[in-house]
Amino acid sequence: MLAGGRMTPDDAGSPAAPDPVVSVCIANYNGMEVIDDCIRSIVEQMGSIPVEILIHDDASTDGSANHIKARHPKVTLTESPDNVGFCIANNRLAAIARGDYLLLLNNDAMLLPDALSTLLAEAQRLSQPAILSLPQYDAESGELLDIGSRLDPFYNPVPNCDPARNDVGMVMGACLWIDRTLWCELGGFPEWFGSIGEDLCLCCHARLAGHPVRALGTSGYRHRVGKSFGGGKVTAGRLVTTFRRRALSENNKTFVLAITCPKPWVTILLPLHLSLLLLEGVALSILVMNCRYLRQIYLPVFGALFRRRQELRTTRSAVQKHNHVTSAQFFEAFDLWPYKLKMLLKHGLPEMK
Repeated sequence: MLAGGRMTPDDAGSPAAPDPVVSVCIANYNGMEVIDDCIRSIVEQMGSIPVEILIHDDASTDGSANHIKARHPKVTLTESPDNVGFCIANNRLAAIARGDYLLLLNNDAMLLPDALSTLLAEAQRLSQPAILSLPQYDAESGELLDIGSRLDPFYNPVPNCDPARNDVGMVMGACLWIDRTLWCELGGFPEWFGSIGEDLCLCCHARLAGHPVRALGTSGYRHRVGKSFGGGKVTAGRLVTTFRRRALSENNKTFVLAITCPKPWVTILLPLHLSLLLLEGVALSILVMNCRYLRQIYLPVFGALFRRRQELRTTRSAVQKHNHVTSAQFFEAFDLWPYKLKMLLKHGLPEMK
């Protein structure tokens, strides 16, 4: 049984608790409504795995930092005076983690009771460090959302719902397990990403380096998708998202393609991707009679590539040095058919808020 993340000695002089095996890292921003359920799902894990719970409060304005200190005194809380974003928050947590394994967990996610034991058993079974995750279920409906994701040629995640297909292109940062040694080898998240796409970048980097990225078909976690960032899921048959989320998604997926796509494919896929993005932006703006789509989502990608050209060159050079697989091996987790086209045919134009 876990108590506040790990057991502590009592007044009778019980032996001190062992060092944590797992460090659960939670980046929190204004999570007052969801953080208790998240922490409770860790504390109530079955088994006796030594765990520490680390939370980075990202300058919340809803009082959640004081709430965590009062309600969960055994949690290690880091309070940031400034809002630094998901990448820096998790990098800071990983830097102070003591466990052999890190579990990055969203504050709006809740583990099923056997989640940690399932992840630990698989990590110990594998012969090398890996990135792992579990089936993701919608917290409200209980619907299975994905068991990791494959990727299309333009790095759009394609949800996998086949429990027998474990090797995937990426897993969500909402519940991402990684050996701490592998995290250090890969260098964590690129801090200039901000939010969205950092999990895609880490997983693609790991795959380039020859490390497994696996989503297990058992256990799982429940996720309030869009609770912390807005949008991002299908509602009443339509994809509902926000301009901000979509802009960050298009921007950072382009960064990941530029950084991790092997040669010579990057010289083909990146120009094609940018051409299709521009065409998509123009078409959407015409169809909905609103140039906001082009102005706020698609055109900024080109400006961001120019502004970040030095970071992109430096990061690509560092990432490609870890390339220990062939292009065929890297693209094994990719689907040929563009996922956006599938979504358009199935759900129509996305609803932007």
